[in-house]
Amino acid sequence: MPALRIEGYVIVSGDGMLANADRVMPEGLKFDGDKRFFTAALDRADLIVHGRNSYEDQPNSPKRKRVVLTRNVRAIAPDLANPKATLWNPAGASFEAACERAGVQSGTIAIIGGPYVFGMFMDRYDTFWLSLAPHVRLPDGEPCFPGVPARTPQQILAAHGLKAGEPQMLDPADDVSVTPWRRSA
Repeated sequence: MPALRIEGYVIVSGDGMLANADRVMPEGLKFDGDKRFFTAALDRADLIVHGRNSYEDQPNSPKRKRVVLTRNVRAIAPDLANPKATLWNPAGASFEAACERAGVQSGTIAIIGGPYVFGMFMDRYDTFWLSLAPHVRLPDGEPCFPGVPARTPQQILAAHGLKAGEPQMLDPADDVSVTPWRRSA
């Protein structure tokens, strides 16, 4: 199979959470600069991958090919509610098979969550784009990765062989930045 480039995207609170205690991304974790960065990245991606509770809710969302992880299918199946989506159960088929069914054999794959999905690809990311809202706290929230909060998201990425690049400021008023974590060649 030709090369797939796997990139992850998440914005986290200062305590490493991607959602509140109700498993919902609160308005306080949404910033215009990060939204623009995220939207542009997804518009460039060849395929979006996420769990059944994650979605990007953007104007171009219905136009994007996607693979949705679910245990509600045996292996791979079409999503009858969305002709651009493929349902995938990792217990029944490989990721490459799901990509092929979605019509993507090469290009950039954007992994957008949730925590279980992010964890599945930890050893496969070429780049993980970690956006950080350092002044936001989400007590009892949903951690971005398995292992948070015992370890920080940065410690988990480093433990999987990714190295932090130069952060880019997305929203200066709130100190929101994004750091590319890249796999060493």
